[in-house]
Amino acid sequence: PGGETPVAETLAVFDELVKAGKIRHLGLSNESSWGVMRFVFEAEKAVGPRVASLQNAYNLVNRTFEVNLAEVCEREEIGFLPYSPLAQGYLTGKYDHGARPQGSRSQLFNRGQRYETPNAAEVLLQYNELARSFGMEPALFANAYVASRPFVTANIVGATTIAQLETALSSVDVTWTEEMQKAVDAIHQRVGNPCP
Repeated sequence: PGGETPVAETLAVFDELVKAGKIRHLGLSNESSWGVMRFVFEAEKAVGPRVASLQNAYNLVNRTFEVNLAEVCEREEIGFLPYSPLAQGYLTGKYDHGARPQGSRSQLFNRGQRYETPNAAEVLLQYNELARSFGMEPALFANAYVASRPFVTANIVGATTIAQLETALSSVDVTWTEEMQKAVDAIHQRVGNPCP
């Protein structure tokens, strides 16, 4: 509807790119369950390559992937590569209480609208304080949450400094406990997905 390019037409172009050796695999980004399944359906009709991965936002304040896409990716064997595990930095604690540090992404680029929805600041603060209650930096906790999900193939981390990268990488060494999960789920049950 509304001037969209048919999936079969798009997939046929990707088929040409694979055959020409310009790409090896096809991945989707910011796609819905319906959209992923349309690509799968067309690939099964031999229109083009099968989708190998899906890259959608996923973090403590946006768990919408869990609703339908997790099942689609698991059943169709599509790798999930979540981006924005730190909610564009809002799950690091640096923006708590309205702070906008000099040189921060929010201060420089004004692109954080997804994480500035009604009640978002309060919920982000709850998760950041929860991380601290477990003795962790909020960034480590948020990355560890994403890395601990059984449906995550690889977490697409964002880092500006080596220290931030080291924190993100060390998140795979965090043992995500049942206590942590229950605490995260308790907040999620109250507030849902404030930043989809």
